[in-house]
Amino acid sequence: MPIIQDKEFGKITIVNSPKATQIKIKVSPNGTLRVSMPPHTPILLLKYLLKSSRSKIRLIFDQAKPEYTYKNGMQIGKSHTLISQSTNNQYFSITKHGQQIIAKLPNGKQLNDPEFSRQIRDAIISALRLEAKKYLPKRLLFLANKYGYTYSKVRFSHASSRWGSCSSSGTISLNIALMKLPFELIDYIIIHELSHTKQMNHSQAFWKLVEQADPNYKSHRKLLKLQNPSI
Repeated sequence: MPIIQDKEFGKITIVNSPKATQIKIKVSPNGTLRVSMPPHTPILLLKYLLKSSRSKIRLIFDQAKPEYTYKNGMQIGKSHTLISQSTNNQYFSITKHGQQIIAKLPNGKQLNDPEFSRQIRDAIISALRLEAKKYLPKRLLFLANKYGYTYSKVRFSHASSRWGSCSSSGTISLNIALMKLPFELIDYIIIHELSHTKQMNHSQAFWKLVEQADPNYKSHRKLLKLQNPSI
């Protein structure tokens, strides 16, 4: 099956289906885009659709995000904890005190009530972004210096199906959801993107670069497939 790469949406798998009467886009179980379209449809038409419909495709990603179950005392990232408290107040509130994200629930309400999910998710994003900005730039610089890589700058994202990316100008983008991963998988992603500063592809030469810095990259790659970059 043909595969194209998009700067925002990452890997896009194309399926030419005789039954297809139009271009249809969905999110596959591994979190990447899958496009079904009639045979002989020009790739240029798909690229135009991607360019002109980015807001709609982002919505497709949002709707495909897994349902999360929030629990009192659950770990958020590397250093935060979600705490739920019942109050006599009729309004829900969520605040951050140190490393604790405190959700105050009206009596009779539960942490997973849909009406609270957006505010809880926003607080979690804020906590993960804080952790990411403190940890990832330092770790990126350390690994770049250790293995002889250079990059122009680092930026952060979360509205993406990708853990990270590297532009042709040397800008490395890292998803703040990396803070959900074990440290060895964070290092694998960083090494992966640093390797793209020398090989903007997934050739044998690219994977040799990855292996030089991460001899266990194959097992890390398999473990990463069990994770989801959505927040």
